[in-house]
Amino acid sequence: MIELALNNVAKYFGATEVLSDITFEIQESEKVGMVGGNGSGKSTILKIIAGMEQADKGEIMLKKGSTLGYLDQIPIYPEGYTGRDVLNVAFKDVDIIEEEMKRLEGKMVELTENELEKALIQYSKLQQRYEIAGGYEKAEKLSKVCIGMNFPPRFLEQSFDTLSGGEKTTIILGKILLENPNLLLLDEPTNHLDVKTVEWLEEYLKSYKGMVLIVSHDRYFLDRVVTKIVEIEDMESDTYIGNYTEYVKEKENRLVLEFEAYQEQEKKIKAMEKAIKELRDWAIRADNNKFFRRAASMQKRLDKIQKLDKPILERQNMKLNIQNTERSGGDVIKVTSLVKGFENKKLFDEADLLIRFGEKVALIGGNGTGKTTLIKILLGEETVESGAAVLGSNIKSGYLPQQVVFEDEELTVLDCFRDGITISEGKAREYLAKFLFMGNGVFKKVKSLSGGEKSRLKLSRLLFEDINLLILDEPTNHLDIDSIETLEDTLLLFKGTILFISHDRYFINKISSKIIALENQKFTNFLGNYEYYREKRDENKQVEEVKPKLKKEKPERLQDEDKKREIKRLKLEENISTLEEALKIIEEKMISIGDDYEGLQKCLEEETIIKKNLEDLMEEWCN
Repeated sequence: MIELALNNVAKYFGATEVLSDITFEIQESEKVGMVGGNGSGKSTILKIIAGMEQADKGEIMLKKGSTLGYLDQIPIYPEGYTGRDVLNVAFKDVDIIEEEMKRLEGKMVELTENELEKALIQYSKLQQRYEIAGGYEKAEKLSKVCIGMNFPPRFLEQSFDTLSGGEKTTIILGKILLENPNLLLLDEPTNHLDVKTVEWLEEYLKSYKGMVLIVSHDRYFLDRVVTKIVEIEDMESDTYIGNYTEYVKEKENRLVLEFEAYQEQEKKIKAMEKAIKELRDWAIRADNNKFFRRAASMQKRLDKIQKLDKPILERQNMKLNIQNTERSGGDVIKVTSLVKGFENKKLFDEADLLIRFGEKVALIGGNGTGKTTLIKILLGEETVESGAAVLGSNIKSGYLPQQVVFEDEELTVLDCFRDGITISEGKAREYLAKFLFMGNGVFKKVKSLSGGEKSRLKLSRLLFEDINLLILDEPTNHLDIDSIETLEDTLLLFKGTILFISHDRYFINKISSKIIALENQKFTNFLGNYEYYREKRDENKQVEEVKPKLKKEKPERLQDEDKKREIKRLKLEENISTLEEALKIIEEKMISIGDDYEGLQKCLEEETIIKKNLEDLMEEWCN
């Protein structure tokens, strides 16, 4: 059943048309990804569906009574609201019913006979409304989202206003998931999330009962979640069945078929034009109007042909060319017995690592585990407490940081590129054009560039030089999918060594020949791509689950404290589950108890005690 449909939707900003023909539909429970270049109008479409923007033409049809959840803007909440308060906004309707039930419970203690019977009927109706609204699953849902989204206690207790932009976004995403709307509109939902949380979100969305429309540059995420892709290109939409990888294959097939149809039509048109010319020549030479009439008739048929546009087989994109230099020594990066930490947090503890020439290595790990710190140590920007982290012999390295900053951002793009490089203006402009800096764009000041443009400019400098080691920190940030795929193709041709940090699992899968996981202050090697790493990680996880949760041997003091906390957390979760089950049983008993007022009163008293204990345990678990 179609739940959402857009038909010939168009949008203007002033006199500028930004969308001309957006047509697609979403079925019940369908998960749909929306892709397209930066500035193609994807976010505008979400805003039109959410009612935040108005379409200038076309129709938007949404099933009557449907509810929307839109991840984009950060709402303003009253002063003093904590992260927990924001999450609980999702249960405002449930809380209203619950307050009414509590008020009625207190009132029923004083009622007798007919008045009590009426109150019980009213209470039964409130219970039904509470159940439909998901009140009995409130604690379970909150616990599931808090654990899955990896919300630390400070998120829940800290004032919402004082959280960072990324932290606010994750809280709002959690609130939207708790609201459980019919249609989820998610604009880059994986931004600010670590891989563990993204993987949890993937599983959550795959089993989500409502519709989901996702705008994302995370191709691996789209592969795992969606079953349909809507592509926005040249202000129009095309729909493809399947995930992102299937969409890429189908698009290539469509382009081949369209190009063949275009070539066939061009042959037919040229043949008709030739025949018309010959008929007119014969008519003139033979002075025969019959040939003129035939030529005119054929010209009419030619004029009625609806000409096909020539498919664009290759879009304007970065065309990179890495200069290869002499090879380095066999050992490119060597880390031995590395110890490093900040304040009370240790990042590396006797860690060892070896990267050989020609390897393409992805360094992965949770946020704050020390990935960027390792790169800074290798570049000489950080010191070590003990051990060593050094580059091998004959290394010529290039480094692309996560946040690109230039020394003098008052320079133009052209001057910044030529700074310290001997190259003519013409050759520099020719080279910069490969990175999409064309025409007057080379005279823009660096300070006015976007994050993605600064990354492209930095890459242009790096790849112009002779290097045999590339170090990249989140290189796909700020790039659209087309530019990412071009970068991938280029890096695969690079003959030197690559060490990169990335949360883009699709990028990791395509580039890496080795994964190095930074876990528990050590480096672990996996000779393969991200899929191989994930498979081995899951195997190890299964093995660990079979082992006893606590080992008999005496651990170190710090490990002992961690295990005590873990035991306490597991016990709390077990007790919470037990109370939630007990609450369901008592509530079911109350529904079926009938006119036994005395029995109902006992159930109400028992329910109050269970709820109070459950609230106390939830409070303790969150802290």
